[in-house]
Amino acid sequence: MANTNNNRQYIIRILFLLGAGVLLGKTAQLQLLDSSYRDKAQTAAINKYVLYPSRGLVYDRNQELMTYNQPIYELMVTHNLLDSEMDTTSFCDILNIEIKEYNKRINKKWGRRYSRSVPFSFMRRLSATSYGRLQESLHEFPGFFVQKRNIRGYTDSIASHTLGYISEVTASQIQKNKVYAPGDYIGKDGLEAYYENELRGKKGLKYQLKDNVGRIVGDYKDGNLNQSATSGKDLKISIDSKLQKYGEELMINKIGSIVAIEPSSGEILTMISAPTYDPNKLSISRERGTLFKKLLDDPLNPFFNRAVSAKYPPGSLFKPIVGLIALQEGVWNYNRFVPCTGAYWNVNRFLGCHDHPSAYNMGKAIQYSCNSYFCEAFKSIIDKEGYHNPHRGLDLFNSYLYEFGLGRPLNIDFQPEKSGNIPTTKYYDKLYGGRTWRSPTIVSVGIGQGEVQLTTLQMANLAAIIANRGSYYSPHLVKDFVNDEAPIDDDYTIPKKVSIDSIHFERVIDGMQNVTVAGTANWSHISDISICGKTGTAQNPHGKDHSIFFAFAPRDNPQIAIAVYVENAGDGGAFAAPIASLMIEKYIKNQIRTASRLHMEDYILGSNLLPKKKLVSQ
Repeated sequence: MANTNNNRQYIIRILFLLGAGVLLGKTAQLQLLDSSYRDKAQTAAINKYVLYPSRGLVYDRNQELMTYNQPIYELMVTHNLLDSEMDTTSFCDILNIEIKEYNKRINKKWGRRYSRSVPFSFMRRLSATSYGRLQESLHEFPGFFVQKRNIRGYTDSIASHTLGYISEVTASQIQKNKVYAPGDYIGKDGLEAYYENELRGKKGLKYQLKDNVGRIVGDYKDGNLNQSATSGKDLKISIDSKLQKYGEELMINKIGSIVAIEPSSGEILTMISAPTYDPNKLSISRERGTLFKKLLDDPLNPFFNRAVSAKYPPGSLFKPIVGLIALQEGVWNYNRFVPCTGAYWNVNRFLGCHDHPSAYNMGKAIQYSCNSYFCEAFKSIIDKEGYHNPHRGLDLFNSYLYEFGLGRPLNIDFQPEKSGNIPTTKYYDKLYGGRTWRSPTIVSVGIGQGEVQLTTLQMANLAAIIANRGSYYSPHLVKDFVNDEAPIDDDYTIPKKVSIDSIHFERVIDGMQNVTVAGTANWSHISDISICGKTGTAQNPHGKDHSIFFAFAPRDNPQIAIAVYVENAGDGGAFAAPIASLMIEKYIKNQIRTASRLHMEDYILGSNLLPKKKLVSQ
């Protein structure tokens, strides 16, 4: 038994000696042979820095740069790493701020947005002087470090609603997408938001060693763990920046919107909402909060995108669509004569009309914009299955409107986009308490009044459909990603077609061409550009009527389709039609060429249609 115990003790001693030998050997290896651990032992910390990528640039259709990245230096701080004995006075002198301001910036409401252990922004844009002075003594202020960032800049003051802007991420956005961290920037509104995933790029990481006084002594593990940032994709959009700028100038001191589309592709040439604002004012800066609040409090609501979000009655722009449906359904003859004595009367319904000769065909009715003619044409559609069965007629009518892209979003690559409003049989049953309504009850829909509402984008798309004699591509802003082979969405490359024969389009286009030659928009006629259009005047119970016009040009092989909506501007020929014709000439001929046309341009540029005391200067 004694020998057994001795043997056991002997084995245990040998195991202890072997273990000690292994530990001594490892210690020697760490201390004498592996320099990385020796270097690490001389340091106080391994710092991880985020490398922010350059955001993708945005170019217009002609390769003109619209956005750029401006490098800035942002002072970051981690609250838990602050030194209570830091020379705060010296620090504030370098940054040219008061102690009170320092305390305000350093003490946050800790919770979802700010954490004591996570770096947050102390000062967003260091001045060149402050940055230079701080670099020399940054090691004296533990917890602080300088982070290089890129902020958005804009080459011009145009297209703010289209481009959007960038803003700091919210707590909810961080929670939804872990790619973001507090202090990151994200696309806000417009294309910046819609193409955020493509534009933002991918962050990189850099690990650096600091000594015990906070000085950087090199990359951790010789930089093998570092990851380079990947820049975002550059976006080429369909906007013509010169035409956009010109349209925005024409809309100064006016409320409304303009959308222009290339009919052959569905590419949006301009998307203008007025009043607008300079996107550079929302670039990341110390003054941004004040400027943002000023825009937000403006009673004219410059943030509201009237091109895609305002729902307007289309007025007489709707008449060519009513005419096309009536012709296709065979309930109306193109050469039908409808007398007009200055108003439309039917079952106690009175709708005034222009002072014009009675129309002896649909082309003349479009030229004169005759309410009587299109009220009768609309009734013929609704009463197709009989006067007492308007539901089937309205359902049939609406089925065509849906093909024209009305009553629902057109799904452009831009948010938000409203659907407008197309009243249904269900709506009228509810409104009138049952199946008691008939075609005279809703006849105002036939001239674009009543409950029907469209966006300016939808009106421009209607012009493009007529220009194409019944087909269209979904309106869109993307052309392609520069140096990227990824195709754009199929929805933007596959044409859609409405169920109306091309011969009916040609007849309606005859009337639309005469609108600018000898009709309600004759002031906007251009001798060598065949503009086919239609004026509209939407009643406004709160003031002056709204001026509306949509058109395309030239008649054959059209290059541009456009819709203009100017609030409180009177009839369609007064402002909307001249603005559209000027933009058409500018786009096709690159300049306004005659004295009379230049006089018109001066008149539009100098007109102020805003409420009193709301004159805008840009």
